[in-house]
Amino acid sequence: MNYQFLVETFFVALSGVPIALLVTIVAMLVALPLGFLLALTRVNKIPVIHHIAKIYVSFVRGTPIIIQIFIIYSSIPLLLKIIFEKYNIAYDIYKINPIWYAFIVFAFSTTAILIEVFRSALSTIDKGQLEAAQAVGLTTFQAYRRIIIPQALVVAMPNICTATVNLIKATSLGYAMSLPEITLKAKVAANVGYNYVEAYIDIFIVYLILCSTVEYIFKRYEKHLSKFKVAKA
Repeated sequence: MNYQFLVETFFVALSGVPIALLVTIVAMLVALPLGFLLALTRVNKIPVIHHIAKIYVSFVRGTPIIIQIFIIYSSIPLLLKIIFEKYNIAYDIYKINPIWYAFIVFAFSTTAILIEVFRSALSTIDKGQLEAAQAVGLTTFQAYRRIIIPQALVVAMPNICTATVNLIKATSLGYAMSLPEITLKAKVAANVGYNYVEAYIDIFIVYLILCSTVEYIFKRYEKHLSKFKVAKA
């Protein structure tokens, strides 16, 4: 065991944290509203969209995320190349920063997960509350913002926390897109002296610290939301 390499590479791996967090934050910012809206289509059984959302969820849940990465990372450049050639756009698509592909892949995957999270959370809310809110003059949007969503978040927050932590861990697969995140940086450092055991230990420690911190933040926010649970009772 090369302890000097272990210490040095820990900070190399740590330097990949901003990229992992950026991908996580952007993916969640896209997935949260989309997941909620598509969950509404499933709860209210809106024709066509309801079935499309159901197929979408089944596809994502039934395929490994690494396969989704390979499909999207390989197909998008081909589609862009066809479009650019058709409209004579002079741009080298292979110069696109891989982080954009990471945003698409992880937002695509996380949205499907959050659809089910929000669908199950919304199903716990009595539909009579929406009708009561509308009866006192609130619009549907106001009713959801003030009454339905706060209560649904209380139920959904543990699963949103799990989805976020899983997303952070999934960013370790960004190496397949040459994304300079935690795993790729540590593995590149290990290539010189074949110190892969030390590199993997560093990756383990960095992800453990990162995910534990995120879980702690969510636990604090869950306590903040608990007032809505009390109000409901």
